[in-house]
Amino acid sequence: RIVDTQMGGEVRNIDTLSGGETFIVSLALSLALSSISSHHHAIELLFIDEGFGTLDADNLRLVLETLEGLQMQGRRIISHVAELNERIAVQVQVEKQGGDASRVKVVGR
Repeated sequence: RIVDTQMGGEVRNIDTLSGGETFIVSLALSLALSSISSHHHAIELLFIDEGFGTLDADNLRLVLETLEGLQMQGRRIISHVAELNERIAVQVQVEKQGGDASRVKVVGR
C-alpha cells in the first residue's frame, strides 16, 4: 500500500496505480534505497531504463529535474532514454559501424 499525498493522504493498494504512478513509485523507492546504502558505500551510478513513456508532461518534467539534480550532485546517470540525452552533460555514445564492430566516443557538452 502507498499513501497518496496528492489525494489527501488516501491509502491506496498498489494495484490501483497507473503506469506513470508505478514508474514514479519505483524510481522513488530506488533512489531512497540508494540514498540509504550510500551512507556506507558511495553509489555513483544510476541505471535508468524504460518507463518514461508512461508519464504525463508534469511528471516527466519532475522526474527529469530530479535526475538532473542528482547528476549535479555528482551521480552518473546511465540510460538509453531519449528524454535524458539533452540533460546529460557528458555522454558515452556507442555507434554501430557494421557487422560486429562498434565505435565508442565520449561527448562532453
